[in-house]
Amino acid sequence: MMMQHLATVFAAFAVASALATPAPVPTPAPRLEDAVARRANSCTFSGSDGHASASSSKAVCSTIVLSALNVPAGVTLDLDGLNDDTTVVFEGNTTFAYSAWAGPLFAVSGNNITVRGAEGSTLDGQGALYWDGKGGSGGVTKPKFFRANHMNDSILDSITIHNAPRNSFSLNFVNNLLVKDVTIDDSAGDALGKNTDGFNINNADGVTITGAKVWNQDDCVAINSGKNILFTNGFCSGGHGLSIGSVGGQDNDNVVRNVTFSDSVMEKSQQSVRIKTISGANGTVDGITYRNIAMSGGTDYGIIVMQSYNGVDGQPTNGVSVTNFVLQNVTGTVESDAVNTYIECGEGSCRDWTWTDVSVNGGRTSADCMNVPSGISC
Repeated sequence: MMMQHLATVFAAFAVASALATPAPVPTPAPRLEDAVARRANSCTFSGSDGHASASSSKAVCSTIVLSALNVPAGVTLDLDGLNDDTTVVFEGNTTFAYSAWAGPLFAVSGNNITVRGAEGSTLDGQGALYWDGKGGSGGVTKPKFFRANHMNDSILDSITIHNAPRNSFSLNFVNNLLVKDVTIDDSAGDALGKNTDGFNINNADGVTITGAKVWNQDDCVAINSGKNILFTNGFCSGGHGLSIGSVGGQDNDNVVRNVTFSDSVMEKSQQSVRIKTISGANGTVDGITYRNIAMSGGTDYGIIVMQSYNGVDGQPTNGVSVTNFVLQNVTGTVESDAVNTYIECGEGSCRDWTWTDVSVNGGRTSADCMNVPSGISC
């Protein structure tokens, strides 16, 4: 009986102890909104230290305003790796100090990104400090300007570049990129500027450039590899034209496919319509259309297809095919010592071309065209 009584007492004591000491409260699960730093709505950076602050704060700003920055010499204004849906706005005059280096002066990447120039804003590369007539082939090392790599579903809007030391826009590994109402003004480099390409495009799928105005001393547009690309409602002056290429590689078969240049004006260009493929290389150029192109004052050629680039002139190779090449309403004049149309194809590599309403006058008729596709006049 005593043992049963003690058991009853101990049981009652245990219950009383449990009631007297409350069980520990469970730790609540962390909230996602506390685990992730809130992004500031808008951040503005300016002056000589603004570039560093912008780069270090880019992960916490949904809108980044770059107001009259003075970027130091030899430094990239680095906005690579932006969070999705970030907007970047240039205000005032952004100046990049001189340094003999490869650049780029500005870099941006990300998904669903908008980079926009406010009204009256400029990005000044101070090209006159670099220009020596040698471009990338010698003299002082010159930085490339605006690198937009790995940008997807993004927009470059109303950006104005003045005096690029070398290439202005490098668009590489991009998908569904819209470039609208961009101005590139390197007209001050007409005497000594070189390799001041407007747009260089590589490994792209889905690029639209509309409303661009370009004054420069190299290709207005150069597409080296990519597909589904449109350049429309553009103006190009003083450069080397709307170019496919150079295309081809010894180890990598470059492909350029489904490209259209339309409704554009070419002024005082070395050539207006240009396809250039590398001698001895392999690759594919297919589905290229130039439509409603007006040219005036071409200095070397109106239309040129050359398959001996970086090789021996007059000895074209056929490793890069040029097929489904369409010209529609391509008209205008070149200078009297220029060539209206020049075609230099490798044997069998140029085929299925369709040219309608093509009229280039004012210059010489070439007697040196080679392997001209059926139905095309040279």
